[in-house]
Amino acid sequence: MEEKLKQKPADLIKVVLFGPESSGKTTLAQELAKHYQTEWVPEFAREYLQEKWNKEQKTCEAHDLIPIAEGQIRLENYWTEKANELLICDTDLLETKVYSEAYYLGYCDPVLETYALLNSYDLYLLTSIDIPWEKDDLRDKPNERERMFLYFKETLEKYDRNFVILKGNKEDRLALAIKFIDKLLDR
Repeated sequence: MEEKLKQKPADLIKVVLFGPESSGKTTLAQELAKHYQTEWVPEFAREYLQEKWNKEQKTCEAHDLIPIAEGQIRLENYWTEKANELLICDTDLLETKVYSEAYYLGYCDPVLETYALLNSYDLYLLTSIDIPWEKDDLRDKPNERERMFLYFKETLEKYDRNFVILKGNKEDRLALAIKFIDKLLDR
């Protein structure tokens, strides 16, 4: 199982969109990939859990987390080979770890936790909750957005990750993200 959670080595900059549900991560990931004419890694959990919901009307369960993590890294490793000097990741295993702990009383599978902390990224873009929450089949914590945002922020601080908080409308977020990514790219 461990090999399935390991990043392939790559000589490129990796940026992760990180934060609570319905905080604009996917939209921003797509816009950044377009701006930099590179690839972006979609969130594997969305498709996996939507399929589960459509079949069983069930949301994420603890036993889903390892298959989700494996699917996420499989996608990341695939797109790592296709990207130019930059890869935009809609999520990472650290986000999966946060959700595991938030939903399952602090529990995270030790193997997932190990790779969530081992896999590395150059910059985390922490998306604020200052945009409206949008309901869908999978989102279920509209009243816990502030608590979840703080948990995401505390996780980045705890593990000493390089991050910036993105606030405001789409244009403001995009401009700030570009500013910090350009620094990484020496532009």
